[in-house]
Amino acid sequence: MTHSKQQRLRFGLAALAAAGLIYGLASGQAQAVWQKAVFICMECIGIG
Repeated sequence: MTHSKQQRLRFGLAALAAAGLIYGLASGQAQAVWQKAVFICMECIGIG
C-alpha cells in the first residue's frame, strides 16, 4: 500500500471514529456507560 493510501485510510478511520463518538454523545450513551462503570466498580469493592 502506498503512503498516500495509508494516510487516506488513517484519516477515514479517524473520521469514522469521531463520528461514532459524536453520535454516542448526542444519543446519551455516555451517561449509560458511566452508570455501568460506576456499578461495576461498586461491585468490585463490595459496596454495590
